[in-house]
Amino acid sequence: MSQTLNSLSVGDSGRILGFDNSGKAYRKRLLAMGLTPGTAFTVTRFAPLGDPVEIKIRGFSLSLRKNEASVLIIEKL
Repeated sequence: MSQTLNSLSVGDSGRILGFDNSGKAYRKRLLAMGLTPGTAFTVTRFAPLGDPVEIKIRGFSLSLRKNEASVLIIEKL
């Protein structure tokens, strides 16, 4: 079942399945940051107002804004 990153909680793990069609502007940027399909990650924290979200992926921490995170289609592990 595909979800978005915003639907996960701190400590949850997931895997990137792909990108939403409406996010063509961010797709190239997200790929350059290492967010490629099949890559696993863990949600480490959310900012107090929920934006941005920090994930641990490929051995480093990455913060994404809500609009960037909503482009990712993920599955919860």
